[in-house]
Amino acid sequence: MGKFCTIGYMRIYEAEDRAQAMIDNLVAVWESSVRATHLFLSEPEILSIKEYVPEALTSVSHLIIAENEAGLPVAFMGIENGSLEMLFIQAEYRGNGIGKQLIKKGIDEYSVNRLAVNEQNPQARGFYEHMGFKVVKCTELDEQGNPYPLLYMAL
Repeated sequence: MGKFCTIGYMRIYEAEDRAQAMIDNLVAVWESSVRATHLFLSEPEILSIKEYVPEALTSVSHLIIAENEAGLPVAFMGIENGSLEMLFIQAEYRGNGIGKQLIKKGIDEYSVNRLAVNEQNPQARGFYEHMGFKVVKCTELDEQGNPYPLLYMAL
């Protein structure tokens, strides 16, 4: 399937109400994104992590959503105290500039200046480097103690 979104039709906003239907839609965006980018995760690992996504979506201070022309969420980011905690883009919408728009909004309006990314996700690392972030620290394990090295990046 070809890319079918145009940035001109995107609506980007901060979620005020985090209703269950919205959370369910965002979990679907998360899963689509993870399956396209987190190739180092096994199916059981994806399903295990997926259980925690709704809690992360409801507890993050700032949840910014990008919707397509039909009003459906196709990307989102979560921000906590100047740290980008999550950024996921539905697989079909990747490569259209949505991530760049979200990051710019995060930097300009929410003072985002740091993030962590899986070392095994080189596309994400390259994207963040393109946006001006540099690696400042590495770990052997992720924040849950799993063997997925993290790269901590800052502007």
